[in-house]
Amino acid sequence: MNFMYIFGTPLGYVMEWIYNLIPNYGWDIILFTLLIRVVSLPLDIYQQKSMAKMSAFQPVIMDIQKKYKNNPEKQQNELAKLQQDFGYNPMAGCLPMFLNFFVMFGVIEVVYRPLQRIFHMPAEVLGAAEVALRNLGMNPTIVTRDTHIIHQVLAGEGSVLSCFTPEQVSTITEFSSKMNFFGIDLTKVPSLSIAPENLPLLIFPLLSLLTMFISTHYSMKASGQELQGGMKITMYLMPLMMVYFSFTVPVAFSLYYTVSNVLMMIKSEAMRRVYDPIKMKEEIVAQIEQKRKEQRRGVKSTTVKVRDNNGNIVEKHVSASEMNRLRLEYARMQDEERYKDERTTPLSELKDKED
Repeated sequence: MNFMYIFGTPLGYVMEWIYNLIPNYGWDIILFTLLIRVVSLPLDIYQQKSMAKMSAFQPVIMDIQKKYKNNPEKQQNELAKLQQDFGYNPMAGCLPMFLNFFVMFGVIEVVYRPLQRIFHMPAEVLGAAEVALRNLGMNPTIVTRDTHIIHQVLAGEGSVLSCFTPEQVSTITEFSSKMNFFGIDLTKVPSLSIAPENLPLLIFPLLSLLTMFISTHYSMKASGQELQGGMKITMYLMPLMMVYFSFTVPVAFSLYYTVSNVLMMIKSEAMRRVYDPIKMKEEIVAQIEQKRKEQRRGVKSTTVKVRDNNGNIVEKHVSASEMNRLRLEYARMQDEERYKDERTTPLSELKDKED
């Protein structure tokens, strides 16, 4: 199996579990999409924070690039120093993007091969059925093979039926009655044709493109980032890529992507309320400015663990002078604990005796 489809097998088992709960392919995909979005929420939060941090560092990066535009080596050194001094990592938000990318291809693998991924029919059996289809003059592709098999089984084609056990034929027959969603066969691949039988297949591809434009624009604004340069290019390139997928993959994928885009907008709004990117950016900018002041004064910052007002242990960046003050307080506490049981004479009394 192609490495790009590495998530196809586990996601197939998830779809099987959902199908056993609700045997309807359309609603299964909707629940499947919702489950994926819930599971990926921690990664989405991490990405939101990374994007806010990247947005806060953008003016600093632009200043460095402008200042050393004629000295690429010095520019790279300054950018590396920025990452080292402030913990800035421009690649921090890439992990969620890569995972979402692989999940998308995993979903494509599931809708390519529902008989193999959802119902776990052996690849050898399906390969034999594909040979039978070719002997009938058909030319099934990786995308259309399962659709052809399902329809030939329903038609009672003997050469195809002979490849499956009675139980497998029963499973295929049952699935054929569950794969329509509001009258749309989710296993079919739409085309750009305006033929009457193809028009219903265009509904979800068009919805997926429309919701993607809206979701991308809304998510970027909700994260506090401005659509500039490469971001604008990405915003328009992704829908172009989705045009390709929408018309080369069964309609089930377009349904998945439409629901995913709607859920993404809801998630972005919820996260904007909980993790306000503007406030996060202001906090990061303040941290950058504080550290810069300390560096200008030649003061090094140290990270220590202290108790906050609620008694929780948190990490805090402190200057050298603040660190010395904390050490003095700690030493006094140790002395107080060490000598609390010893009897001492106040200095005022000792002075009176000397007089």
